[in-house]
Amino acid sequence: MAAGKELAGKVALVTGASRNIGRAIAIALAEAGATVAVNARSAKADADAVVAEIRAAGGVAETYIADIADSKAVNAMVADITTKHGKVDMLILNASIRKETAFIDMSYEEWRSLLSITLDGSFFCTKACLPSMITAGGGSIVTLGGMTALSGAKKRVHGSVGKHGLWGMTRALAKELGEHRINVNCVAPGQMDTARAADRSERAPVTNVPMGRRSTPEEVAGIVRYLCTPAGRMISGQLIYVDGGQQMF
Repeated sequence: MAAGKELAGKVALVTGASRNIGRAIAIALAEAGATVAVNARSAKADADAVVAEIRAAGGVAETYIADIADSKAVNAMVADITTKHGKVDMLILNASIRKETAFIDMSYEEWRSLLSITLDGSFFCTKACLPSMITAGGGSIVTLGGMTALSGAKKRVHGSVGKHGLWGMTRALAKELGEHRINVNCVAPGQMDTARAADRSERAPVTNVPMGRRSTPEEVAGIVRYLCTPAGRMISGQLIYVDGGQQMF
């Protein structure tokens, strides 16, 4: 195996990989030698740009436009990946909607739109990829959590509930899938240096972060990469914060 290519011969599906953390994860896994399926719900141009960047560096990647809240779309996506590449070894559940709405103003439609991606989408993707991982003799699943999953946050009730549920799913799957040599972990970013959506509030000052700055997508991606490598396979059922120590407060 070439130096730094610890995931050579492996196939990864990264959801919500068109920008920010998902983009960084896709690139990090490709740098480690993995073939990467770059998923986005609708941002094809952004996803294609990630694929182009990976290919320009000598990696293998392909764009997959699919709404992970749609079980038929997920099944078709995973079927195509396995037909072309034989398997899925790594599933990175990054896709999410990050919106801020006061609970009193939150519609049921908004509530469901977020939970359908965070929870239903994770269910559909995991169900679709598991047979391939089991047949291959193992694999890795990484969910992307958040600090508000345990702490809660104003105007983020739906986000907190979704991420808390995802953490519960992570732990339960880690216990259930260990016998198949599949490790399952949750990586939770802290305050991030990423592009922000127009419907979110202005970025707050960095507070209670011992490292004195926000985390970068590449730092989160580095942890995800490690959890998928042979060196990280005995880590399972863990919630790993990439927050510069903020969770201590």
